[in-house]
Amino acid sequence: MKRLITLLLISSSVALAGGTRITVPYTRFTLPNGLDVILHEDHTVPSVSVNLWYHVGSSREKPGRTGFAHLFEHIMFMGSKNVPEGKFDQWLEAAGGDNNGSTTTDRTNYYENVPTSALDLPLFLESDRMGHLLESMTPEKVDAQRAVVKNERRESYENQPYGMAHLLLVDNLYPPDHPYHWPTIGSMADLSAASFADVQQFFRTYYLPNNASLVIAGDIDPVKTRARIEYWFSDVKAGPSVPPQASPVAYIASEKRIVQEDKVQLPRLYMVWLTPRMFAPGDAELDLLANVLAGGKNSRLYKRLVYDMQIAQDVTAYEDSHPLGSTFGIVATARSGHTLTEIERSVQEEIDRIKRDPPAQRELDRAVNEFEASFLDRLETISGKANQLNAYLTSTGNPDYFSEDLARYRAIDPRAVQTMADTWLRDNGRVILSIVPTGRKDLAAQKETR
Repeated sequence: MKRLITLLLISSSVALAGGTRITVPYTRFTLPNGLDVILHEDHTVPSVSVNLWYHVGSSREKPGRTGFAHLFEHIMFMGSKNVPEGKFDQWLEAAGGDNNGSTTTDRTNYYENVPTSALDLPLFLESDRMGHLLESMTPEKVDAQRAVVKNERRESYENQPYGMAHLLLVDNLYPPDHPYHWPTIGSMADLSAASFADVQQFFRTYYLPNNASLVIAGDIDPVKTRARIEYWFSDVKAGPSVPPQASPVAYIASEKRIVQEDKVQLPRLYMVWLTPRMFAPGDAELDLLANVLAGGKNSRLYKRLVYDMQIAQDVTAYEDSHPLGSTFGIVATARSGHTLTEIERSVQEEIDRIKRDPPAQRELDRAVNEFEASFLDRLETISGKANQLNAYLTSTGNPDYFSEDLARYRAIDPRAVQTMADTWLRDNGRVILSIVPTGRKDLAAQKETR
């Protein structure tokens, strides 16, 4: 196993110090306009990954004006001053590259993977839309992408089995003024209400070099690459500083139970709690707890609900970590002929068991090993390392936070998992959502006296 890990790390140009510390060497500098730049050399293959984060996601939106960050993920591909509409993808594909973008609550990410010889192309494309998008943006382009996003919402939420679960959960987990109260995709009403001037102002406020970080990883010469970055990005003007984000406190004082009828065949149970923000004490412990409970077919809940009792089709658990707060969730789909009350009862017994007695060391070891395997998997590709460097820079201020992140998990003992479960998985601090077939509210989870 140790030899396999070593080979993986060497293949992705990740250095090991003393046999245990993982480091990803980088060079960092800031342009006069505020653009934060990180360079990482990896000559394993003749390719380069360009990874740009704008530090804006749906959490920067306002009630009544949601969905802007995700809308811009689409608009950014609609052409800029020197890039005609449709040419962004066409030119990259012609050069043998690929690209994509994504939006979360806290950031918007764009990346391009290209052969080494084509590095100038993504640098030009990203700098042009950073500095000159508004010059080509029109009400017609905004309306076209507004329609695309609305259709995406219909497909992913309104017309998707169990699709409304996420919308119902964030609405009930967070108070109305909390930045996580609304979904990243926004509401239909807000998307319709957004004016062209609203959209322009959002771009002027957040899509700035001084609110972005750029990682270039791969087969590069750092000195030459810095010169090319300066060439393409130095003329992009900085904007007003984006103030630090304040976050209202989110706290659930009493259990909330919700029942939603849907066009589904089987009922599904969601049990969700508010938990510590990303990298805060408790975050890693709850991540491991999710694995102990439902991480694979040998986990407690999967074995009990799916194999032994055969009352569930599937069960998962997760710690969904974010900078302003996280959520811990357990999701289970009932088998035909069984109710969500049965499933909740069994899940609750396992939660209570963890609170009474810590998990066995072998359970925790398995969870840590699975985390390490996933952790190393992210380092196998240049694009994976580029994105992780950007993620660590944004979350911790240290791009090379790899060893510190891994150490959080290696240091956890069973009693720490037990303590965090007892602290955060309160019976009176959760949202329980039952999604049931239309007309079958009797299958929903009913509160039982304990």
